[in-house]
Amino acid sequence: MSLDNSKYPLLALIEQPEQLRTLPQHKLTEFSNELRDYLLNSVSQSSGHLASGLGTVELTVALHYVYNTPADRLVWDVGHQAYPHKILTGRRDKMHTIRQKDGLHPFPFREESEYDTFSVGHSSTSISAALAMAIAAEKEQQGRKVVAVIGDGAMTAGMAFEAMNHAGDVKSDMLVILNDNEMSISENVGALNNHFARILSGSFYTNIREGGKKLLSGVPPVKELASKVEEHLKGMVIPGTFFEELGFNYIGPIDGHDVNMLVDTLRNMRNLKGPQLLHVKTQKGKGYQPAEADPIGYHGVPKFDPSIHSLPKSKPSAPTFSKVFGDWLCDMAEQDAKLMAITPAMREGSGMVRFSKEHPNQYFDVAIAEQHAVTLGAGFACEGLNPVVAIYSSFLQRGYDQLIHDVALQNLPVLFAIDRAGIVGADGETHQGAYDLSFMRCIPNMVIMAPSDLNECRQMLYTGHRLQQPAAVRYPRGSAGEAEIEAQMTELEVGKANQLRSGKKVAILNFGTLLHNAKPVADALDASLVDMRFVKPLDGAMIEKLAAEHDLLVTLEDNAIAGGAGSAVSEYLAAKHILKPTLHLGIPDEFIKHGTQNEMHAEMGLDANGIQQRIETVLSGW
Repeated sequence: MSLDNSKYPLLALIEQPEQLRTLPQHKLTEFSNELRDYLLNSVSQSSGHLASGLGTVELTVALHYVYNTPADRLVWDVGHQAYPHKILTGRRDKMHTIRQKDGLHPFPFREESEYDTFSVGHSSTSISAALAMAIAAEKEQQGRKVVAVIGDGAMTAGMAFEAMNHAGDVKSDMLVILNDNEMSISENVGALNNHFARILSGSFYTNIREGGKKLLSGVPPVKELASKVEEHLKGMVIPGTFFEELGFNYIGPIDGHDVNMLVDTLRNMRNLKGPQLLHVKTQKGKGYQPAEADPIGYHGVPKFDPSIHSLPKSKPSAPTFSKVFGDWLCDMAEQDAKLMAITPAMREGSGMVRFSKEHPNQYFDVAIAEQHAVTLGAGFACEGLNPVVAIYSSFLQRGYDQLIHDVALQNLPVLFAIDRAGIVGADGETHQGAYDLSFMRCIPNMVIMAPSDLNECRQMLYTGHRLQQPAAVRYPRGSAGEAEIEAQMTELEVGKANQLRSGKKVAILNFGTLLHNAKPVADALDASLVDMRFVKPLDGAMIEKLAAEHDLLVTLEDNAIAGGAGSAVSEYLAAKHILKPTLHLGIPDEFIKHGTQNEMHAEMGLDANGIQQRIETVLSGW
């Protein structure tokens, strides 16, 4: 995206933070306005995350203005809000490529820029990483500063508080900025709060505070009394007592859109000793009224025209797996008053908006707390309720111990509806659902299903819900196939595959939605095609039959080959002492970058053309 110098006179002069630091401070408001406008126009032409970035413009400017980045470490949590950071750190002219194949990474990424100090895509990791960097800085003794920026949503995860508890114990010099843009953590920001922020971060208050501690150090009872007085005085005017209890010096809340206030406060705080927490109030979508009014709708946007003040309506398309799940959930709740639906802050993405409104007493959004979500389901099951945990594949990774220890070990009937399985597209490495079949398959008591189309997904959800043991149905983002969705819910026979085509020499054993890529290949090669449906338990009789009747078995899955469904087939054959050439097709042993699902499937040879070529290569070598 070319830069219009007449529209962005200040931004045109600045490609790196060191250039920003040459600006007089009184120019920062004007610069921030240009940056916000550029961000809006850039994302509207490329698609991507918008509302979060609009809300962190002034904060980003102030951080790079006060801190000597990249020598000073700046750690962003999640990364949705890091678009202004990318613009300011040498990537301005490539913003039009963000989230596209071979373009800019959707989140902070160490391989992309020295200013990205920690690669990230999942939430609540920033404080842990920043604490480690702060400890390392103390060892180096070079005066390096460390800042973590974490949103209020990410503060709902236990990992953030584990890190703060540790930071308060080791007392390393670091700053945590709580970017508060949704939760009612505090009263509205006003002049009084800003005034106290200046006082509490300034040298006068700090000198009195530290000097008083030294003076009273030999008189423990008086020192303790003084500490309590300070704590309660601060607690009367600012909501920071909780953070103080964790060992942090709390400052704020302050207006996160007043760039000069931010600069003054950060300058005061930059050299304070020990762990510090600055609470800033921001507004998602700041500066663009439609995004301010609908920050969820404008969180991730397609290409759009900012002047129209509305996002383009999506064209009618086939129902998605998420919608099928949401509809099934509502239908199932009509029959089952004991159904309890749980999501770790993914209501919209998991298709649960309708359910949350129609069945509020059976709906539980536990915030960004995947471990708790899984164990909450286990607790419900212990009490005879029927829990359904709706969770993205890459987020279930965060609840793995709970899946084993709290659910499977007790053989509890918890159903996991696993969305975003396989290749997800533009979010890239951090969000690819490439590992769930591998990490679930080794867990005793699990039943694992992989639907090939939307109707099969509905029937598998019903099947899993009826089972009296842990069950998982994993399905991808978007849609697949053209199957008619049957309103009637029918239990499938557990561990039973479905042979769709009989052929010669080659048998394709498909697990999941790549079936629609396999069908034309089976026709072209006159191969047998089987929708395996169950990853665990496998249809052993079907595998033995196919091995006896064919020269080559081909397994196909949208999961890592290592430890995946294909591996399960080979393990079964080995256990039965059946020697049969087997070709495993799936996600290779590498992290898959961002790009559309079709682009990445083609790159990995999992489209119809790639599948056929790889089978023919094996056959030609015989």
